[in-house]
Amino acid sequence: MNHARSHDLFSRACELLPGGVNSPVRAFKSVGGEPFFAERAEGPFLFDVDGNRYIDYVGSWGPMIAGHAHPDVLDAVATTMRNGLSFGVPNALEVTMAETLTRIVPSCEMVRMVNSGTEATLSAIRVARGATGRSRIVKFEGCYHGHGDSFLVKAGSGALTLGLPNSPGVPTALADLTLTLPYNDFEAATELFDKAGSEIAGLIIEPIVGNANCILPRDGYLQHLRELCTRHGALLIFDEVMTGFRVALGGAQERYGVKPDLSTFGKIIGGGMPVGAFGGRRDLMSQVAPSGPIYQAGTLSGNPVAMAAGLATLELVQVDGFHERLEQSTHALCDGLETAAREAGITFHTTRAPGMFGLYFREGPVHGFADAMASDAAMFGRFFQAMLERGVYLAPSAFEAGFMSSAHGEAEITATIEAARGAFAACRG
Repeated sequence: MNHARSHDLFSRACELLPGGVNSPVRAFKSVGGEPFFAERAEGPFLFDVDGNRYIDYVGSWGPMIAGHAHPDVLDAVATTMRNGLSFGVPNALEVTMAETLTRIVPSCEMVRMVNSGTEATLSAIRVARGATGRSRIVKFEGCYHGHGDSFLVKAGSGALTLGLPNSPGVPTALADLTLTLPYNDFEAATELFDKAGSEIAGLIIEPIVGNANCILPRDGYLQHLRELCTRHGALLIFDEVMTGFRVALGGAQERYGVKPDLSTFGKIIGGGMPVGAFGGRRDLMSQVAPSGPIYQAGTLSGNPVAMAAGLATLELVQVDGFHERLEQSTHALCDGLETAAREAGITFHTTRAPGMFGLYFREGPVHGFADAMASDAAMFGRFFQAMLERGVYLAPSAFEAGFMSSAHGEAEITATIEAARGAFAACRG
């Protein structure tokens, strides 16, 4: 493939943007090479500035669940933007969005719109602290909740030690308020709450981990966390920025039958526009300004164009059988990739939920962050480059989930598996 224009753009970008990008994973640091620059997208495909076409399994990191540039979404945006791009006062579409979210997700009795998943998680943590009068937060290894200071914390020498900053600029004093647990470890969670439960304001978790590749919860694990939070008076927060409306219409909380106190959303409710939301129990959300004393605000929150894109996308995922078909496609892709790897003699394992998948160059199963880290990242980097040259774009990191859309049909899945056969052979050689 020719990448001359992308190379030129990246060279220019490196002079003006940190690492040449506006979000770190885009720089291809962990897979090698240089990123391509997109020019347009349609259905399951991305097209770069050099005219190359890729079957896309990133989907703008999740929102493109119905495929890129879906005509219903574009029509909604075009119609709405003719009336103006931003008002700074309430608009009808944000009310419709709130009605839609609270109908689809029963645990959300009230919601507040924001502009990103990061804003949503930061706000949910503030509500947890404000409502409980406590300061400590629990998070999990491998889970990512945006770049807020409270979340950029790694575990200490054990599950019960204080957190340690894993980015310059995060004060140690703030990191001390964040406790980190291994995902899927029942005993560690119980021990933590037995020791510090009275100090914990909230526990935030990706119910399906999407930032250590894709890790599913063990049977009963999310229910165990629900029981611990209830027993100790802490709030259970589900970060459904990735899983919301994707793994089931009502998100992971519907799929696993667990009712969190607060939830955060993004991706799909923006339909490709920058949108997030947090919501939950009425008694908690009623404490958010101006109804209550917990402050949160945003000039562009509830932006009419973003609301229109999100509502159009939510209409598409509510069609009967949508998630069942998405799950079938995800299984077809992952089963095909595992078969291709086995034929090539490559150690390879996949994890999957409807519309999400993980690729690991290791034996299964994968239950936690340590398991994910045992995957051969160097092998993944070679596989990524081999797939890219064969017209398939995977997440440019061994530790990011992949995403399917309803636009990925049998032809695209078959083409991906055929590309993988060649890529596995190239990696083996």
